[in-house]
Amino acid sequence: MSVPHTPAKIFRGRVADQIVEDLRAQILGGSLPDGSRLPSERELAAYYDVSGPTVREAVRVLTAMGLVNTRNGSRATVTAQGDTLLAVSIASVVQVEKVGAREVFGLLGVLNAYAAELAAEHASDEEVARLREAAEAVPAAEGVERSAAALEHFFGTLSDLSHNPLLAGLCRFITSMQLGLAVKLSGGESGDWGKVAGALHTERMRIVAAIASRDPRHAASVVRDYHRQVVERIALTRKDDGNGTSTASDAGLTEALTAWLRSNVTLGGQAPNRAARS
Repeated sequence: MSVPHTPAKIFRGRVADQIVEDLRAQILGGSLPDGSRLPSERELAAYYDVSGPTVREAVRVLTAMGLVNTRNGSRATVTAQGDTLLAVSIASVVQVEKVGAREVFGLLGVLNAYAAELAAEHASDEEVARLREAAEAVPAAEGVERSAAALEHFFGTLSDLSHNPLLAGLCRFITSMQLGLAVKLSGGESGDWGKVAGALHTERMRIVAAIASRDPRHAASVVRDYHRQVVERIALTRKDDGNGTSTASDAGLTEALTAWLRSNVTLGGQAPNRAARS
Protein backbone atom coordinates (compact mmCIF):
# COMPACT_ATOMS: atom_id res chain seq x y z
CA MET A 1 0.00 0.00 0.00
CA SER A 2 1.03 3.63 -0.25
CA VAL A 3 0.62 6.49 2.17
CA PRO A 4 -2.81 7.88 1.24
CA HIS A 5 -2.30 11.63 1.20
CA THR A 6 0.18 14.27 0.17
CA PRO A 7 2.88 14.39 2.85
CA ALA A 8 3.21 17.35 5.12
CA LYS A 9 6.14 19.56 4.16
CA ILE A 10 9.24 18.59 6.13
CA PHE A 11 10.90 21.64 7.63
CA ARG A 12 14.27 22.05 9.20
CA GLY A 13 14.56 20.63 12.64
CA ARG A 14 14.13 17.07 13.81
CA VAL A 15 12.91 15.42 10.62
CA ALA A 16 12.17 12.01 12.17
CA ASP A 17 9.79 13.63 14.68
CA GLN A 18 7.85 15.28 11.86
CA ILE A 19 7.53 11.94 10.06
CA VAL A 20 6.34 10.36 13.31
CA GLU A 21 3.67 13.03 13.72
CA ASP A 22 2.49 12.68 10.12
CA LEU A 23 2.21 8.88 10.30
CA ARG A 24 0.70 9.04 13.78
CA ALA A 25 -2.03 11.38 12.51
CA GLN A 26 -2.81 8.97 9.67
CA ILE A 27 -2.95 5.98 12.02
CA LEU A 28 -5.19 7.68 14.58
CA GLY A 29 -7.32 9.17 11.80
CA GLY A 30 -7.91 5.76 10.24
CA SER A 31 -6.08 6.34 6.96
CA LEU A 32 -3.66 3.65 8.07
CA PRO A 33 -6.01 1.25 9.93
CA ASP A 34 -5.16 -1.42 12.46
CA GLY A 35 -3.61 -4.44 10.75
CA SER A 36 -2.43 -2.60 7.67
CA ARG A 37 1.24 -2.49 6.70
CA LEU A 38 3.29 0.65 6.38
CA PRO A 39 5.02 1.18 3.05
CA SER A 40 8.54 -0.24 2.85
CA GLU A 41 11.48 1.69 4.22
CA ARG A 42 12.53 2.58 0.68
CA GLU A 43 9.04 3.81 -0.21
CA LEU A 44 8.80 5.93 2.94
CA ALA A 45 12.27 7.39 2.37
CA ALA A 46 11.31 8.38 -1.17
CA TYR A 47 7.92 9.68 -0.07
CA TYR A 48 9.38 11.97 2.59
CA ASP A 49 12.61 12.60 0.68
CA VAL A 50 14.77 11.49 3.62
CA SER A 51 17.38 8.82 4.29
CA GLY A 52 16.75 5.23 5.34
CA PRO A 53 18.15 5.75 8.87
CA THR A 54 15.72 8.64 9.39
CA VAL A 55 12.78 6.42 8.44
CA ARG A 56 14.03 3.65 10.74
CA GLU A 57 14.23 6.11 13.63
CA ALA A 58 10.65 7.24 13.01
CA VAL A 59 9.40 3.65 12.89
CA ARG A 60 11.21 2.86 16.16
CA VAL A 61 9.42 5.76 17.84
CA LEU A 62 6.04 4.60 16.51
CA THR A 63 6.84 1.11 17.80
CA ALA A 64 7.63 2.49 21.26
CA MET A 65 4.29 4.30 21.20
CA GLY A 66 2.54 1.01 20.52
CA LEU A 67 1.23 2.20 17.15
CA VAL A 68 3.20 -0.21 14.95
CA ASN A 69 4.91 -3.55 15.35
CA THR A 70 7.97 -4.88 13.56
CA ARG A 71 8.99 -8.54 13.58
CA ASN A 72 11.87 -10.36 11.94
CA GLY A 73 12.75 -7.44 9.74
CA SER A 74 9.36 -7.43 7.95
CA ARG A 75 7.44 -4.28 7.10
CA ALA A 76 5.92 -2.52 10.08
CA THR A 77 2.30 -3.41 10.80
CA VAL A 78 -0.13 -0.91 12.32
CA THR A 79 -1.31 -2.00 15.79
CA ALA A 80 -3.64 0.87 16.66
CA GLN A 81 -5.79 -0.79 19.32
CA GLY A 82 -7.46 1.32 21.95
CA ASP A 83 -6.91 -1.14 24.79
CA THR A 84 -3.17 -1.38 24.07
CA LEU A 85 -2.73 2.39 23.87
CA LEU A 86 -4.64 2.85 27.13
CA ALA A 87 -2.59 0.14 28.84
CA VAL A 88 0.74 1.73 27.95
CA SER A 89 -0.47 5.22 28.88
CA ILE A 90 -2.01 4.25 32.21
CA ALA A 91 0.95 2.08 33.21
CA SER A 92 3.32 4.95 32.40
CA VAL A 93 1.35 7.48 34.45
CA VAL A 94 1.06 5.11 37.42
CA GLN A 95 4.82 4.56 37.47
CA VAL A 96 5.95 8.13 36.70
CA GLU A 97 3.57 9.75 39.18
CA LYS A 98 4.16 7.03 41.80
CA VAL A 99 0.42 6.42 42.07
CA GLY A 100 -0.37 4.08 44.96
CA ALA A 101 -2.10 0.74 44.45
CA ARG A 102 -5.02 1.72 46.65
CA GLU A 103 -5.50 4.90 44.60
CA VAL A 104 -5.49 2.90 41.37
CA PHE A 105 -7.98 0.37 42.67
CA GLY A 106 -10.09 3.11 44.24
CA LEU A 107 -10.36 4.60 40.77
CA LEU A 108 -11.43 1.21 39.42
CA GLY A 109 -14.23 1.12 41.96
CA VAL A 110 -15.46 4.52 40.77
CA LEU A 111 -15.20 3.55 37.10
CA ASN A 112 -16.97 0.23 37.51
CA ALA A 113 -19.66 1.91 39.61
CA TYR A 114 -20.27 4.35 36.77
CA ALA A 115 -20.29 1.45 34.29
CA ALA A 116 -22.92 -0.31 36.42
CA GLU A 117 -24.96 2.88 36.60
CA LEU A 118 -24.94 3.21 32.80
CA ALA A 119 -25.62 -0.50 32.36
CA ALA A 120 -28.70 -0.25 34.57
CA GLU A 121 -29.95 2.52 32.31
CA HIS A 122 -29.00 1.22 28.88
CA ALA A 123 -28.28 -2.54 28.85
CA SER A 124 -30.77 -4.78 27.09
CA ASP A 125 -32.29 -7.81 28.78
CA GLU A 126 -30.08 -10.01 26.60
CA GLU A 127 -26.97 -8.15 27.77
CA VAL A 128 -27.97 -8.51 31.41
CA ALA A 129 -28.45 -12.23 30.79
CA ARG A 130 -24.87 -12.39 29.42
CA LEU A 131 -23.62 -10.66 32.55
CA ARG A 132 -25.46 -13.15 34.75
CA GLU A 133 -23.97 -16.04 32.77
CA ALA A 134 -20.48 -14.57 33.18
CA ALA A 135 -21.01 -14.23 36.95
CA GLU A 136 -22.23 -17.80 37.27
CA ALA A 137 -19.18 -19.07 35.40
CA VAL A 138 -16.69 -17.74 37.97
CA PRO A 139 -17.27 -20.35 40.75
CA ALA A 140 -17.13 -23.13 38.15
CA ALA A 141 -13.67 -22.09 36.94
CA GLU A 142 -10.99 -24.44 38.26
CA GLY A 143 -7.58 -23.16 39.29
CA VAL A 144 -6.29 -19.66 39.90
CA GLU A 145 -5.62 -18.71 36.28
CA ARG A 146 -9.00 -19.85 34.98
CA SER A 147 -10.76 -18.19 37.88
CA ALA A 148 -8.93 -14.93 37.20
CA ALA A 149 -9.82 -15.15 33.51
CA ALA A 150 -13.47 -15.74 34.41
CA LEU A 151 -13.46 -12.71 36.70
CA GLU A 152 -11.85 -10.61 33.99
CA HIS A 153 -14.57 -11.73 31.59
CA PHE A 154 -17.31 -10.83 34.09
CA PHE A 155 -16.02 -7.30 34.67
CA GLY A 156 -15.22 -6.87 30.99
CA THR A 157 -18.84 -7.74 30.22
CA LEU A 158 -20.02 -5.29 32.87
CA SER A 159 -17.95 -2.46 31.38
CA ASP A 160 -19.18 -3.29 27.86
CA LEU A 161 -22.76 -2.93 29.06
CA SER A 162 -22.03 0.74 29.74
CA HIS A 163 -21.93 1.31 25.96
CA ASN A 164 -19.10 3.78 26.59
CA PRO A 165 -15.93 2.60 24.77
CA LEU A 166 -13.52 4.85 26.68
CA LEU A 167 -14.96 3.86 30.05
CA ALA A 168 -14.91 0.19 29.05
CA GLY A 169 -11.27 0.39 27.98
CA LEU A 170 -10.21 2.03 31.23
CA CYS A 171 -12.13 -0.53 33.27
CA ARG A 172 -10.68 -3.49 31.36
CA PHE A 173 -7.06 -2.52 31.85
CA ILE A 174 -7.30 -1.49 35.50
CA THR A 175 -9.23 -4.70 36.17
CA SER A 176 -6.37 -6.66 34.59
CA MET A 177 -3.97 -4.79 36.88
CA GLN A 178 -6.01 -5.62 39.97
CA LEU A 179 -6.44 -9.27 39.08
CA GLY A 180 -2.82 -9.61 38.00
CA LEU A 181 -1.67 -8.27 41.36
CA ALA A 182 -4.10 -10.53 43.24
CA VAL A 183 -2.77 -13.59 41.40
CA LYS A 184 0.82 -12.51 42.00
CA LEU A 185 0.26 -12.05 45.72
CA SER A 186 -1.57 -15.35 46.04
CA GLY A 187 1.49 -17.11 44.67
CA GLY A 188 -0.79 -19.19 42.49
CA GLU A 189 -2.21 -20.93 45.53
CA SER A 190 -5.92 -21.67 45.38
CA GLY A 191 -6.41 -21.10 49.09
CA ASP A 192 -4.96 -17.60 49.11
CA TRP A 193 -6.69 -16.77 45.83
CA GLY A 194 -10.01 -17.90 47.24
CA LYS A 195 -9.71 -15.34 50.01
CA VAL A 196 -9.73 -12.63 47.34
CA ALA A 197 -12.34 -13.84 44.86
CA GLY A 198 -13.83 -17.18 45.78
CA ALA A 199 -15.97 -15.95 48.64
CA LEU A 200 -17.49 -13.02 46.75
CA HIS A 201 -19.83 -14.86 44.37
CA THR A 202 -22.90 -13.62 46.25
CA GLU A 203 -21.72 -10.03 45.92
CA ARG A 204 -21.20 -10.41 42.17
CA MET A 205 -24.69 -11.82 41.79
CA ARG A 206 -25.94 -8.79 43.73
CA ILE A 207 -24.29 -6.60 41.08
CA VAL A 208 -26.18 -8.47 38.36
CA ALA A 209 -29.46 -8.20 40.26
CA ALA A 210 -28.99 -4.48 40.85
CA ILE A 211 -28.42 -3.85 37.15
CA ALA A 212 -31.39 -6.04 36.23
CA SER A 213 -33.55 -3.99 38.61
CA ARG A 214 -32.81 -0.90 36.48
CA ASP A 215 -31.86 1.11 39.54
CA PRO A 216 -28.67 3.02 38.56
CA ARG A 217 -27.96 4.43 42.01
CA HIS A 218 -28.32 1.05 43.71
CA ALA A 219 -26.18 -0.66 41.08
CA ALA A 220 -23.37 1.85 41.60
CA SER A 221 -23.57 1.44 45.38
CA VAL A 222 -23.36 -2.37 45.19
CA VAL A 223 -20.29 -2.18 42.94
CA ARG A 224 -18.55 0.28 45.27
CA ASP A 225 -19.16 -2.06 48.22
CA TYR A 226 -17.77 -4.97 46.23
CA HIS A 227 -14.57 -3.10 45.37
CA ARG A 228 -13.96 -2.04 48.94
CA GLN A 229 -14.03 -5.69 49.98
CA VAL A 230 -11.73 -6.75 47.15
CA VAL A 231 -9.06 -4.16 47.93
CA GLU A 232 -8.98 -5.16 51.59
CA ARG A 233 -8.75 -8.85 50.67
CA ILE A 234 -5.89 -8.22 48.24
CA ALA A 235 -3.98 -6.34 50.93
CA LEU A 236 -4.33 -9.25 53.34
CA THR A 237 -3.58 -12.06 50.88
CA ARG A 238 0.09 -12.34 51.84
CA LYS A 239 1.73 -10.58 54.76
CA ASP A 240 5.24 -10.82 53.35
CA ASP A 241 6.33 -10.69 49.70
CA GLY A 242 9.53 -12.67 50.43
CA ASN A 243 11.74 -9.58 50.51
CA GLY A 244 10.77 -8.38 53.95
CA THR A 245 8.11 -5.96 52.69
CA SER A 246 4.60 -6.44 54.01
CA THR A 247 2.12 -6.48 51.15
CA ALA A 248 -0.57 -5.50 53.63
CA SER A 249 1.04 -2.05 53.75
CA ASP A 250 0.31 0.61 51.15
CA ALA A 251 3.99 0.70 50.19
CA GLY A 252 4.12 -3.07 49.80
CA LEU A 253 1.03 -3.14 47.59
CA THR A 254 2.33 -0.33 45.42
CA GLU A 255 5.73 -1.98 45.05
CA ALA A 256 4.07 -5.24 44.00
CA LEU A 257 1.85 -3.42 41.50
CA THR A 258 4.80 -1.57 39.98
CA ALA A 259 6.69 -4.83 39.56
CA TRP A 260 3.69 -6.38 37.83
CA LEU A 261 3.38 -3.43 35.43
CA ARG A 262 7.06 -3.58 34.54
CA SER A 263 6.73 -7.26 33.71
CA ASN A 264 3.49 -7.07 31.76
CA VAL A 265 3.32 -3.72 29.95
CA THR A 266 6.24 -2.90 27.67
CA LEU A 267 7.35 0.06 25.57
CA GLY A 268 6.52 -1.97 22.52
CA GLY A 269 2.88 -1.63 23.46
CA GLN A 270 2.30 -5.22 24.50
CA ALA A 271 -0.35 -5.27 27.19
CA PRO A 272 -1.00 -8.43 29.16
CA ASN A 273 -3.15 -10.89 27.25
CA ARG A 274 -4.67 -12.30 30.42
CA ALA A 275 -5.11 -10.95 33.90
CA ALA A 276 -3.49 -14.02 35.39
CA ARG A 277 -0.10 -13.41 33.85
CA SER A 278 2.50 -12.61 36.50
